[in-house]
Amino acid sequence: MEKNRLFTSPAALKKQITEHLNWLLSQIGEVDEEIDKALEERECWKSLLPCLVSVPGVGKVVASPLIAYLPELGHLSGKEIASLVGVAPFARDSGALRGRRCISGGRSAVRRVLYMAALVASRYNPVIRSFYESLLSRGKSKKLALVACMRKLLVILNAMVKSGTPWREPIPKML
Repeated sequence: MEKNRLFTSPAALKKQITEHLNWLLSQIGEVDEEIDKALEERECWKSLLPCLVSVPGVGKVVASPLIAYLPELGHLSGKEIASLVGVAPFARDSGALRGRRCISGGRSAVRRVLYMAALVASRYNPVIRSFYESLLSRGKSKKLALVACMRKLLVILNAMVKSGTPWREPIPKML
């Protein structure tokens, strides 16, 4: 917002807005350093970071909140972790009524981070991209396909952390 204000403000205010913008950037740098320090100090977190960032679409910005907000990662089953985060589809059925499956509840901070990770992974991660494209080819909406990719990515990350193995590129199938 401050960058936008800088371009639209009168010349008399540009100096003050620039100073405020520089202060905000320095605060962001300090918070990033504190996060790095916290990740380095705890052995359990330190070992998770390389495993998580090895996945295409998951970087430090995604891995840090996953480690902090989801300590159960690697300790639960795929269904349990998806339900905990709030990306498991639940039925809204009653009698003969069959409602749409939807996601809800869970840890919204983790869900927000997973959304961006799935968005990137749907372009650059071969496993998630093929899954996303297959859902689209079956007529699913883009939002539904992206939420399904969020769940798949979370289940993959959970399995990787549980086994302690980093990401490996899938072996292409022979025709």
